[in-house]
Amino acid sequence: MAIPTPQLAGEEGGASSVKDGAPPPPRPRAWRALLRDKGAVLSGAYILLIVLMALFAPLIVKLSGWGPYEFDQTAVDPDLAGMPIGDWGGAGGEHWFGVEPGSGRDIFARIVYGARVSMLIALSATALTTLLGVVFGLLAGFFGGRVDWVISRVMDFLMAFPALIFMIAILSALPAGNRATLLVVVISVFGWPYLARIVRGQTMSLAQREFVEAARASGASRAAIVFREILPNLRSTIIVMTTLAVPGYIGTEAGLSFLGVGVVPPTPSWGQMIASSVNWYSVVPTYFAIPGAFLFLLVLSFTVLGDRLRAVLDQEGVR
Repeated sequence: MAIPTPQLAGEEGGASSVKDGAPPPPRPRAWRALLRDKGAVLSGAYILLIVLMALFAPLIVKLSGWGPYEFDQTAVDPDLAGMPIGDWGGAGGEHWFGVEPGSGRDIFARIVYGARVSMLIALSATALTTLLGVVFGLLAGFFGGRVDWVISRVMDFLMAFPALIFMIAILSALPAGNRATLLVVVISVFGWPYLARIVRGQTMSLAQREFVEAARASGASRAAIVFREILPNLRSTIIVMTTLAVPGYIGTEAGLSFLGVGVVPPTPSWGQMIASSVNWYSVVPTYFAIPGAFLFLLVLSFTVLGDRLRAVLDQEGVR
């Protein structure tokens, strides 16, 4: 569950903030450099493809001809324990990625809807984690004293837990109701301290800078100092941390679904599909390989994009 810690950006941005009293705007050449990076472009293109696939899942599935919950018993052989009929797990013009062994459900349709589930949970958890991490990190770093002590102890308490084990225990004990919402809440509870700790440290450093002291001397309120002086200087760190958090949460959702405490069947989930393929992968390897490949490429794309973004922002000294 630990989110990778980005290297801090260079001091150029900080020097500019000290001189001008305000954080510098992001430099266009930083984004141009990112667009020239083939790894970042390919990663971004794949992420965009998955996002569009998730957004337009009903339309895409309608074009394919099969829904994620429809059973096609004619595509499996009942005499062979439900083995798909044909090569590559029954892949062809009617079922583009083949069918699930036993049930005959269309793998392509379930991949498309599984993308919607995975992205919804991962992005929602990332948004909630970022909100909590930034708010508590700013409070602890700016106010210090008892506020910092209380928040820091809560962070230490949550970070001391073996997160995955407690997630499994908590989700197993809770009703299966709206499992997606429960996943978002549980993942966020254990995830926000990692961002909050970084935001706290940078806030404490920024609070001592000359431009913040100048704002205090001019009579600016605490809210104005936080939102106009400190928070804008944290934006590159927050962007990078958010980008790096998404693949971790995608993997967490898939792992929990694989272990049977995540998304509840028959709701499609890539992790759930991989779990179901365990008994079939030796005879129908495509049933395991297809959702595994989609999951691997999505996690890899977010990781590469986050790493490239961090490198570009560090090189350009954007704060």
